[in-house]
Amino acid sequence: MRIGFAGTPEFAATALEAILGAGMSVAAVLAQPDRPRGRGMKVEAGPVSALARAERIELFQPSSLKSPEARAPVIATALDVLVVAAYGLILPPAMLAWPKHGCINIHASLLPRWRGAAPVERAILAGDEETGISIMQMDAGLDTGPVISRHPVPIAPRDTAGALRNKLARAGANAIVEALAKLERGERFDATPQTDADATYAAKIDHSETAIDWTSDARGIERTIRAFNPAPGAHTVLDGMLVKIWEAEAETGRFGAPGTVARADAKGIAVACGEGALAVCELQRAGGRRMSAAAFLAGHRLAANARFGQSAG
Repeated sequence: MRIGFAGTPEFAATALEAILGAGMSVAAVLAQPDRPRGRGMKVEAGPVSALARAERIELFQPSSLKSPEARAPVIATALDVLVVAAYGLILPPAMLAWPKHGCINIHASLLPRWRGAAPVERAILAGDEETGISIMQMDAGLDTGPVISRHPVPIAPRDTAGALRNKLARAGANAIVEALAKLERGERFDATPQTDADATYAAKIDHSETAIDWTSDARGIERTIRAFNPAPGAHTVLDGMLVKIWEAEAETGRFGAPGTVARADAKGIAVACGEGALAVCELQRAGGRRMSAAAFLAGHRLAANARFGQSAG
């Protein structure tokens, strides 16, 4: 069976590695073009393209698939199936019809809940207790195709988006190998159409959502911090400087005006919220490194009635 693979980040590379580890033949890989990364903005390969090069698999990195000219060198390779995982480019109808058995997607939610670009973050923000992996037969819609299999994954109370994405990546890798093995045995996929009435949409994260609103309840703010860890980070302002908060715990009780520091000691910095308080455990000043609240306080003394969230202007 000739398999194609389309993906870009680590989530996708985990699946590609599992497919190769199962002894399956990958004839071609599609990944987004290499881009500047890190503080030095040096052009580097993404995880999938790096793995494809290491395994000497034919690699295509078009910046777009909209034109026939861009697609022609890709679809010249005959495939039985194309696996898609966090690729980042929309596949036009000509690409969906390319492989013999079509394209199957590894999606990081239990479809039809959280269709779209940010299912991991949206599940955490919503306070979901469970998410999972859906193996889906792709169609022209946005994550609307019939579902081949669903694999639930619990969301732990302290899961960040990074930690949850890693769990989902492992579940997705196992699920896609299982699905491909079924196809390799000549079995047909028993795919179930999605119910559109039950669908929710996981919109791409907007920068405005990463600013902490201290008038919100502490539990909601704590979920915001976990959802945006490791990227892009939930941020606020303190004494005119931008601060990102990476780890915190919600506390119950009454603590004063939202944003006001109610306690600052070795246990953390307790900040009053619209309801309850947030015990900040790890934070980072703009241009600095991540540090514990105790280390932050050792180098930055908080004035009486210090307040988070006030504008630098």
